[in-house]
Amino acid sequence: MESTTAPTKLAFSAAARAEIARLLTHYPEDRKKSALLPILHIAQAEFGGWVSPEVQDLVAEVLDIKPIEVYEVSTFYTMFNLKPVGKHVLEICRTGPCMLRGSDELTQHLERITGAKVGGGPSEDGLFTLKEVECLAACGFAPIVQVREKYYEQLDTPENVEAMLNELRNMIHRPLLPWEQTGLKHSQQ
Repeated sequence: MESTTAPTKLAFSAAARAEIARLLTHYPEDRKKSALLPILHIAQAEFGGWVSPEVQDLVAEVLDIKPIEVYEVSTFYTMFNLKPVGKHVLEICRTGPCMLRGSDELTQHLERITGAKVGGGPSEDGLFTLKEVECLAACGFAPIVQVREKYYEQLDTPENVEAMLNELRNMIHRPLLPWEQTGLKHSQQ
């Protein structure tokens, strides 16, 4: 038997819509596409940490551009996740200095203890996704992992790795999104 209800159309939350409207004030009306990167970040945060084709279509609609223009950008930049991810995306630096300080071993260790695989989906518990990235510009503190805006440095001992994972596991709520924080001061209002 077919469903008689229409699928729910995706929509941004009121807070995200307000932030998008604020961002768009920084660009001329005929240059709204310039806000594509920050709006993709908002979309990724709003819709579970990744930008599905439907989410990308919503972004195109908001900016009044063709969906292919959004797809080109979201597939070019590695900061956008194109498939579901865990609650925490661990971005492991894989460039020379980190490799010399043990990033390959760190990656293997993280795969073993989280159950997630680099390039694969989230761990079985839904907490972790592992992703190798290019230079995180913190060579003096290698090996390093970035989770959102936070760097976890000197992950060359099991104790340091376990401390990072415990901190992430113990996060009860997801971090507040910048536009959800009360009293947030914007550099340009």
